[in-house]
Amino acid sequence: MEKEWHIQPYYKSELAQAYAPEISLKAALNRMALWIKINAPLSEALHETGYHPKQKLLTSRQVELIFHYLGQP
Repeated sequence: MEKEWHIQPYYKSELAQAYAPEISLKAALNRMALWIKINAPLSEALHETGYHPKQKLLTSRQVELIFHYLGQP
């Protein structure tokens, strides 16, 4: 049974692995960072929330934005 994703705080590592379960955690985090970087609207929206690439815990608003622009894992 697949996990049902809700808008709530998540560790970035948890989301990264959910989007790319077939690769290592480090590779998944790098992939998520690249997706955020190349998606200008997402990057800008996250920046407006105070997002920093090194943060480990994503806020509910940041998760909502990621789901909006990337879809749910």
